[in-house]
Formats: sequence, C-alpha cells, structure tokens
Amino acid sequence: MGETIIPIKGEVTYQLTLDPTVWIFDDRKLDLTTYFITEKVEEDNEKYLRDMGAHWSREIMEGAVFPPTLKTERKFDRKGMLTGTFGMELKPFLKNAEMNECATEVVFECSTNEEHSFSIEEAITLILKFSQDGKPLVEDGPVHILLANGSNIDNPIKNVIAIRIQ
Repeated sequence: MGETIIPIKGEVTYQLTLDPTVWIFDDRKLDLTTYFITEKVEEDNEKYLRDMGAHWSREIMEGAVFPPTLKTERKFDRKGMLTGTFGMELKPFLKNAEMNECATEVVFECSTNEEHSFSIEEAITLILKFSQDGKPLVEDGPVHILLANGSNIDNPIKNVIAIRIQ
C-alpha cells in the first residue's frame, strides 16, 4: 500500500496533511452513488427564514430540545460504510489551509510525475473520492479527483501524492 497522507503545501498560511483513511467516519462525506444524479437544490433565503421562525416559535412554546447524549447519539451506518462509495469536498481543506492572496491555482501532484492544475475557483468545487464499494483506493489512490459535475467519474485524476497551491 502506498502513502495515504496527502500534504497541502505551497502558498498557504497553514501546511496541512490530509488522511483520507479516516474520512469514512466524517459526517461531511458525500455518497457518490447518488451525489451526481441527485438534483442539487439551493435553499432559498426566504424559506430558510420562514423555517427558522417556525423553529424559534416552537422552542418558545414547547421548550428547547437538548443535544443528544452518548446513549441517544445516532449510530454509524456500518453496512453503508462497508459497501459505499464516498468522497469529500476539497473546499473546506483549502479554506483551513488559508491560501495566500497571491495564489492563483491548485496543482495536484501525482506519483506518475504528472501534474493537473486548476484555478482556485475550479478547485474549490472538486471532490476527493476516497472509497469505492467500501474499500479504500489502494492501487491508484489514496484519492481520485472528480469534477463537480461528475463528467470525469470514469476517468478521474489518480495517484495524487500532494496538493500544491501556487
């Protein structure tokens, strides 16, 4: 098995290391079996405000609901974790690395000596696929880079060893 840690380096305030092997437990993971076929609906602001107003009114009338305790916290879907195909958005990791103002692109360095460059605007929409049918991407991983529209799902960028901001 190759290296599973991917550094984010270059024109950033914080050089991060990503470990895709732990993302299976992350609530932010995306189910890629349905992600590209589910219509994305942006929540409109008016509906949000109306729902929050109703929630606030209900809390005033009925009392607040407290966060779950360890006994009531939801259980992991173990079957889904063992059979699912998952990815993570790149955006929060780039945000946490705090790219410098001079940065204009994100480059994916691959173990095949290839490099793939994206503008910052494109890069924040990319998805890091980290599991296929419940298994980590051992052969050509640890992640595959997918475009936000899924157009390269059959031919993703593979063998990523580093993410360089420049």
